[in-house]
Amino acid sequence: MNQTTRQQAMHGLLQGLAEDGRDYPLLQELLEQQFGAALRHQSAPLAEAAEAIGALVDRLEARRRLRLQLAQRLLGPQAAMAQVFALLKSGARDKAEADWRALEQRVLECKRIGKRNSELLLGQHTVMQRVLHGDEEPLYAPA
Repeated sequence: MNQTTRQQAMHGLLQGLAEDGRDYPLLQELLEQQFGAALRHQSAPLAEAAEAIGALVDRLEARRRLRLQLAQRLLGPQAAMAQVFALLKSGARDKAEADWRALEQRVLECKRIGKRNSELLLGQHTVMQRVLHGDEEPLYAPA
């Protein structure tokens, strides 16, 4: 790989990292909107949030795949982000590593919120199924 191609790969990787840094807070906000709509049983806002979340997650996933491809172009099939960052000069490396750590924290927080949301929605669905279709076990036990 020539120097220009390496620079392009690194630029694309860092640009995608920056874009993810801007999009994960938006994902977190959308997940919170989804949770609020689910709590209030608001089907239209819930559907809107789900659609926006799906589109944003698709973009994030496409950038993740591209980041992996670019890292592999730079360092081979077993490339890790720490190795990629080691190719940068000190100041740029420090910024990229800090951005990466912040992104990792955002991803973990979005996963936590997403899990919370799915548990709420699943619980609501289960209750609705019981109400609509009956259940062998009553919702409330007699006193």
